Amino acid sequence: MVSFISELYALTAAFLWACSASLLEKLAHRLSPRELNIYKGSVALVFLMGTSLLLGENFAGLTPMAMLFLLSSGVIGIGLGDTAYYAGLKDIGSRRALLLFALAPPMTALIGWLFLGEVLSIISWLGIFITVAGVTWVVTERTPAEEITHDPKRMARGILMGTLASLGQAVGLVLSRFVMNDPGISSLQSAALRLLAGVIFTFLWVTFGHQKIGIWRRETDWKKTFGLLVLVAFISTYLCLWLQQLSVKGIPAGIAQTLLSTSPIFILPISAIRGEKVSWRAILGALVSIFGVMLVFGLIG
Repeated sequence: MVSFISELYALTAAFLWACSASLLEKLAHRLSPRELNIYKGSVALVFLMGTSLLLGENFAGLTPMAMLFLLSSGVIGIGLGDTAYYAGLKDIGSRRALLLFALAPPMTALIGWLFLGEVLSIISWLGIFITVAGVTWVVTERTPAEEITHDPKRMARGILMGTLASLGQAVGLVLSRFVMNDPGISSLQSAALRLLAGVIFTFLWVTFGHQKIGIWRRETDWKKTFGLLVLVAFISTYLCLWLQQLSVKGIPAGIAQTLLSTSPIFILPISAIRGEKVSWRAILGALVSIFGVMLVFGLIG
């Protein structure tokens, strides 16, 4: 019997990422992108390291080469990529920002093919692009409430940030995938190292850029903001990053990134539960994406 545990890890991460997207958008309007990356990453790092210690893990089996790849992955995927994503959230909102993550799968697959020698079947490639098409069709739908003229410059900046976030995600995932077959590295350890590198890089970026941080702590509702920060860090960084590393340990980077990019699909039932109207276009787009995922799994063809 074929096990799809790695694919399940990726889909679970996508679901949790969708659940936390609106919360992240709220935080993106209260903290600057780099500041949000530092605080959220630091809180999640405590969770990751604490879990690793509780499980009795150590870094004795970590080679210098593996550490270099993981730290580089963290700088690019988290330090640069996540910061760009938070900037995009502020400018174009969670729906469009998640849409742009649909660019990551083909980027990841292409990078994995060029640098890792990963070979994807024609069916898998077809599944990747059908999944991306379905996700794109869902999140590009404009509802009557969104028929508002946006600032073109702000929109262009948000799209650019979202595209850079996808590129950072793709490169970071491929670099991480390069060392995940090493038996001396656990998924928790790889996630912690990537996050540590991202936080340190972003902190240095803020320091040398002379950016002031922590102003939000002077506000009267700072405890509410901090509570939201801890919740988001636990869901979108601690759990999602751990699940992401578990997924890339067992499947090619292109397939992992495709499944991770299905977050917009999970927004549909979440929206329905909240009482929002879900159109037939959104439902059909979700079905198209599910069909693409089945192709990626090899369940069809």
